[in-house]
Amino acid sequence: MKLNIANKLTLARIVLVPFFAFFIIYPVFTYEHTTWSRIIAAAIFILAAITDFLDGKIARKKQIITHFGKFMDPLADKFMIFGALIAICASDFIIADDLTVPHWLLYNVFLWSTLAVVFRELAVTSMRLVVSRESGVVVAANMLGKIKTVSQFLCIIIVLLEPIVFPTGGFLSLFSMLIMVTFTIWSGISYIRQYWDFLDPSK
Repeated sequence: MKLNIANKLTLARIVLVPFFAFFIIYPVFTYEHTTWSRIIAAAIFILAAITDFLDGKIARKKQIITHFGKFMDPLADKFMIFGALIAICASDFIIADDLTVPHWLLYNVFLWSTLAVVFRELAVTSMRLVVSRESGVVVAANMLGKIKTVSQFLCIIIVLLEPIVFPTGGFLSLFSMLIMVTFTIWSGISYIRQYWDFLDPSK
């Protein structure tokens, strides 16, 4: 199978997931020196996020949109976001315990935010399949959906780097988590309300 440049970038995003997850979960440079683990994990995640921006842009510009790309691009996005969120939940050093905001509060807010993201993404993806099958309509990302994606990217980066780049005692991480979960739920409700006619159980 010959892949164009956009599809290669999409696959690269999937390949990068276990690498940044590894550095998130394991303090490679010991628990006393986790700074480099954070930086490397964040750098790989940002690189993956850049491929997310580039693959679609290149595909549209060069008119090389393929069925493979339509299938793999959103899947790669889910792998990237889910991988980072779950890895942070599994890590015992990324959410630091020496911040002003209590560790238990940060961890629990992040855990429930992660569950909200997973449930929302699965619900909207399932809805897209139903709408496409019933009407042939492709549910494109609206503005709320795009803001939701950006808020997820930023939240993950802030949680990874706050102790070394944004020393606000955990408040910035907490704020980014609340913003992420707000737009995640809001955008999910928006999609479901817009396409409720295809989901109405009374029909």
